Amino acid sequence: MGKKKEQDFVKEITPMEEDFSQWYTDVILKTDMVDYAPVKGCMVIKPYGYGVWEEIQRVTDRRFKETGHKNAYFPLLIPESFLKKEADHFEGFAPEVLWVTHGGNEELAERLFIRPTSETIICTMYSKWVQSYRDLPVLINQWANVIRWEKTTRPFLRTAEFLWQEGHTVHATEEEAQEETLKMLEVYRQVAEDELAMPVILGQKSEKEKFAGANKTYTMEAMMHDGKALQAGTSHNLGQNFAKMFDIQYLDRDGVLKYGWSTSWGVSTRLIGGIIMTHGDNRGLKMPPRVAPIQVVVLPIAFHKEGVLDKALEIKNELAKTFRVEFDDRDTYSPGWKFNYWEMKGVPLRLEIGPKDIEKGQVTAVRRDTLEKFTLPMEGLTEKIQEILDDIHQTMFNNALKNREEKTYTTTDYEEIKKIMKETPGFVKTMWCGSRECEDKLKEETAATIRCLPFEQEHLGDTCPFCGKKAEHMIYIAKAY
Repeated sequence: MGKKKEQDFVKEITPMEEDFSQWYTDVILKTDMVDYAPVKGCMVIKPYGYGVWEEIQRVTDRRFKETGHKNAYFPLLIPESFLKKEADHFEGFAPEVLWVTHGGNEELAERLFIRPTSETIICTMYSKWVQSYRDLPVLINQWANVIRWEKTTRPFLRTAEFLWQEGHTVHATEEEAQEETLKMLEVYRQVAEDELAMPVILGQKSEKEKFAGANKTYTMEAMMHDGKALQAGTSHNLGQNFAKMFDIQYLDRDGVLKYGWSTSWGVSTRLIGGIIMTHGDNRGLKMPPRVAPIQVVVLPIAFHKEGVLDKALEIKNELAKTFRVEFDDRDTYSPGWKFNYWEMKGVPLRLEIGPKDIEKGQVTAVRRDTLEKFTLPMEGLTEKIQEILDDIHQTMFNNALKNREEKTYTTTDYEEIKKIMKETPGFVKTMWCGSRECEDKLKEETAATIRCLPFEQEHLGDTCPFCGKKAEHMIYIAKAY
């Protein structure tokens, strides 16, 4: 690479203050997270991006299993008649459904749709599997892909095909189903905050925003750098809606045939987009250490000198017993180029090992979150690095929380709400009467939506800012991805 190319390496990323959307596109493409597929709205997740998803899967799946859930897999293709059994569900997903009409050259007797979500096929199977109270609860999750024919797409955030998990459970009572719904939302909170360093607000969706066919939908909402909200995960209490449509009945202890109570819940690859937009900066990505595909990169400096490469490799091999480590001994790039490269990739900790470091029995370390440079003794390095990675996680969480707090406004004045949404986008805490008319008015006039009715309710006033009637709920509103 030429000298000018080296100097301009990081400058290829558009500053987020100048154009946040272009910054996001630059980051995901230039860090080899993703590429555009030949089919409109689809993405190819490259190894570095998929590595993040693998780590999210790992930390999430562990929690699923700890709460008694098991993984299974259900078909991608579903008969059209299944979708029509649940009217609200059908109406909610019909515009996004991709249809299969032919098998080879033969036209199918009944159209098949590619799953936009799997309630219909899974409930059909549960109606066979659930016969007695002894069969309950059913606690199953699947890791899969889904297709939703979106008109406006952006890699990771909204694509025609994406990867996710969807949990589907059946319970004997309404209380158990509600407990499950909230339990899984808490699991998602743990993943977001304890693993991704992404602070979230938990709450209930409005009737308008709830999942098609659900009794209640609960959400976790995160704030991105630009003040927009990201719905990072949802959990749905489906009541008996799907049980009645798909005949999921069980013989109870009292000898009476009863319908089950069901839930569904999911997070997807949009969490990767959330990581990028919550933590990234104008140098590129900042990876939360606990889900970073590479936690530590080891760079031998002046490795043509005797003993440098051997010592650096020895340290790398020792650290690799505990961490996800990359060893960069490429001789075609300068150290400065490599520093920029690994900073752009967002690797949490960089270790430089040169002749002087070896003389002093130390390594030179650089944190990606603060860009702080310091030395560490080679003795006890593993334990020290673990402490640093934990501190990086906490620092990233605190910075994201600070960003959210700085861009969260409290007002019950509608004119002020409109001004905030136009000039300084962020979250607005306000009151709401509960009417659909006011919700529609908000979206039409500000392009913002009610993100949730938070569990932590505050009394900010007695009247709804949109109509002046009595307020019933405190809400968060924001523009959203």
